[in-house]
Amino acid sequence: MEERDNLLNQDFSTTTINEKWVTDITYIHTLKEGWCYLASVMDLHTRKIVGYSFDRHVTTELALKAVENAYQTQWPGPGLILHSGLGSQYTSEKFAEYMEKKQFKHSFSKKGYPYNNACIEYFHAILKKKVIYRVNYLNFQAARRALFEFIEGWYNRKRIHSCL
Repeated sequence: MEERDNLLNQDFSTTTINEKWVTDITYIHTLKEGWCYLASVMDLHTRKIVGYSFDRHVTTELALKAVENAYQTQWPGPGLILHSGLGSQYTSEKFAEYMEKKQFKHSFSKKGYPYNNACIEYFHAILKKKVIYRVNYLNFQAARRALFEFIEGWYNRKRIHSCL
């Protein structure tokens, strides 16, 4: 197996935006369509969700779309550290090509060691506690609307982040 470096190494400190991002995927259940998946990207400087993507399938494209959305919003320069787990979406050749094209540095958590992704895991836990576990979503569209309202309407705009 190819060696995948942990560049983040639990150092969540930053001096500016677009220095270090973390990303992960979580799942959300809907009554009509079953499991749907949310890929999120967080800037460690502001703890803001700078990109996300929601789909019915957990794929490399889902992960790439979240990172590309973050890129289109933030316009980071070369050298950005993007930290993820070892899921197939993030270890795929297509994802590696994207990282190389953008000149980002890809950092990976060690297997069974989720602490480097603690910030994005914490965001997903808050999302589930405050939104997802309180409602049974009828379908994909209802869940997508709730995610948008939570991320764009509250989490990124009104919630006071401890790092700020």
